[in-house]
Amino acid sequence: MLMSNSQIQHFKLFKPYGFISQFVINGKQKRNKRLLGELYNFPKGTMAIGRLDEKSEGLLLLTTDGATSTFITSSQIEKEYYVQVDGLITPNAIQVLATGVLITVNSKPYLTKPSKVFVLEKTPNFPERGRKIRDARHGPTSWISITITEGKFRQVRKMTSAVGFPTLRLVRVRVGTITLANLKMGEVERLKEIQ
Repeated sequence: MLMSNSQIQHFKLFKPYGFISQFVINGKQKRNKRLLGELYNFPKGTMAIGRLDEKSEGLLLLTTDGATSTFITSSQIEKEYYVQVDGLITPNAIQVLATGVLITVNSKPYLTKPSKVFVLEKTPNFPERGRKIRDARHGPTSWISITITEGKFRQVRKMTSAVGFPTLRLVRVRVGTITLANLKMGEVERLKEIQ
């Protein structure tokens, strides 16, 4: 049975570190996983649009409408991430990330599609993460923006690692035209529509 538009609900969430993008636990997973339902009383039938892995943070869209979910996860919609990487990233690494990187997907080589990549001039003003990353004694880090239109498993982490700059912190800041804006970590906001 299709939902009428008045029954469809959309949300955006600043997913904290340590949560998985699910409402129920698969039997194979450990029981101590933290689920999205701990953050807000979502209506029945709410689903995460795409995923952010347990160690990733940032913008997660949710909906009660399957068609909306399918559209947002399609390659028509950009997803932008701010990524803290280990070391001072080089112009050559930025170029390789932008043109396409060979990573492994389902145990097979995969060349990522071209993406938009640039170094962030300032360190983003994100709240402290639940788990400390490391301190300056371990060497310098860089923050970059990566915008992709695909979403292979752990893709951004695999991309930065492939060019020699492993990801230390990953925060999704935009999906299409929707941004984190002033959302606080763990906070949920209802949306009138998702486009």
